[in-house]
Amino acid sequence: MIDLKQLRDNPEAFAERLSRRGDYDLQAILDLDQKQRELETERSQLQAQSNQIGKTIGERMKGGANPKDPEIQDLRQEGSSVKATLSDLEPKERDLKAQIGELLLTIPNLPSDDTPVGKDETANVKVKQWGDEYIPKNAKLAHWEIGENLGILNFERSVKIAQSRFVTLIGAGAALERALIQFMLDQQVEAGYIEVLPPVLVNSDSLTATGQLPKFAEESFKCAEDDLWLSPTAEVPVTNLYRDEILNADDLPIFHCAYTPCFRREAGSYGRDTRGLIRLHQFNKVELVKLVHPSTSAAEHEALVKNAAAILEALKLPYRVLQLCTGDLGFSAAKCYDLEVWLPSADCYREISSCSNFQDFQARRGNIRFKESGQKGTQFVHTLNGSGLAIGRTMAAVLENYQQPDGSVQVPEVLQPYLKRKVL
Repeated sequence: MIDLKQLRDNPEAFAERLSRRGDYDLQAILDLDQKQRELETERSQLQAQSNQIGKTIGERMKGGANPKDPEIQDLRQEGSSVKATLSDLEPKERDLKAQIGELLLTIPNLPSDDTPVGKDETANVKVKQWGDEYIPKNAKLAHWEIGENLGILNFERSVKIAQSRFVTLIGAGAALERALIQFMLDQQVEAGYIEVLPPVLVNSDSLTATGQLPKFAEESFKCAEDDLWLSPTAEVPVTNLYRDEILNADDLPIFHCAYTPCFRREAGSYGRDTRGLIRLHQFNKVELVKLVHPSTSAAEHEALVKNAAAILEALKLPYRVLQLCTGDLGFSAAKCYDLEVWLPSADCYREISSCSNFQDFQARRGNIRFKESGQKGTQFVHTLNGSGLAIGRTMAAVLENYQQPDGSVQVPEVLQPYLKRKVL
């Protein structure tokens, strides 16, 4: 959530930075804020007047005044009138605050000063490319063809169980998925992350804190009878472990990695990636989440990207890193790098991880703060997260980049101890 005080104090500068992302109506928020503060001032003055009337009546009564004296009666009548006005103002002020809060939830994060300005993905900036020597020269089949030929992926029967955009992994396919999950977790724990296994059903407050609600409600699956949603990413439950808490500065940084199933309706993606593992309604992912001191968040962001990229390098999968421009930036992110893996069947790089620095945007929505030793006030933590990695997309990349002329698939060397085999 954006800082209302910063918006109020410097609306022009705030609007300029936000305009790099698109057109957003900040004036409506400012107008409501002005009305709310005027009501607050009026309410405070009336409350002070009410207190003074009560004090005056008390003093007169102590001095021996008769409760039925006209002066006392007039004061009590005046006090009743003030209290009636206060009763009318208080719900109006609460309503204005609620309207302001609802509007603030629709405004995206401000882009960082070093985020490239651009309208769409064509303005993204490549900052790294790795593993060109590992790009296969004779890869012919798409991963779904490879998987179906080997009998390790079944999409047709999954439609019978659920609907399209689901997959069933069989035999070596299930084992490969499990091996990838364990390998990624082992690598990230070794890198300093603490593993957690959170709930995959999350409430509305959790989705609101990380920025999925209200904007992306149509992208998520909701339980009909409860205030629970299927989690779209482990970012949601892991970040919300600390919602409404005040941490000690000495507790920071906090690093977590988590494997979870993820669920997305993929609304608006009709006709795109209808085959294969790239865009499923249910998929597995290992997520990296950081809660850090604001002074270290920029450096921690760069380290996060390296942690995610290390998985691709260990698997010897060619990839590139793009810094996203303002027009392609996620709703909650101030700065973001996308890692894209090479998919021979598409003859291009495809996204496999987004590593975002949200600065204090999510922490403000989720009220996650920390306190420096010896200081009175609190500050919002900075939150970061990135996929480390999306399992299905990693499997797709392994199948395509390691396919052999005879139709088999070589198992990446680092996965062989997990699978106990060299070939699928």
